[in-house]
Amino acid sequence: MPSFDVALEPDMVKINNGVSTAIKEIGTRFDFKGTSASVELKEKEKELHLIGDSDFQIDQINEVLISKLTKQGVTINFIDKGEKLEKLGGDKLRRVDKIKDGIESELAKKITGAIKNSKLKVQASIQGNEVRVTGKNRDDLQQAIALLKKEFPEQPLTHKNFRD
Repeated sequence: MPSFDVALEPDMVKINNGVSTAIKEIGTRFDFKGTSASVELKEKEKELHLIGDSDFQIDQINEVLISKLTKQGVTINFIDKGEKLEKLGGDKLRRVDKIKDGIESELAKKITGAIKNSKLKVQASIQGNEVRVTGKNRDDLQQAIALLKKEFPEQPLTHKNFRD
């Protein structure tokens, strides 16, 4: 039976490249000279650590980072902006942004609900942090992909493991 998986997977290579170019720009910008402005990528934890002297400076670092990530082709919807600022020591502040990896259960339920309400001849089931969609023919699956792109434009969903 034909099927495909709907996933939410960031391209960590592109994110790493974007962070590297942001670090280079932060190091050369005049307004960041002599400050503790920096960005760190924690790949295993899927986190971005933005460190600065004030909340305004962290916002400036965030703008540099977002511009470099978009130039790499990374969808900004992969990044959940941290809400609170942590005090490190002295005047240093840190904000931790999470990188989305895998479909959360709430979004998975919305995806399966949208597929069931569409009256397409496909079934959706939640498989861990992915959603598997199965159907009788390839055309139905392609209609399901089009439906998901239309229903969830703000989510950077990927469609993989397309099997006939």
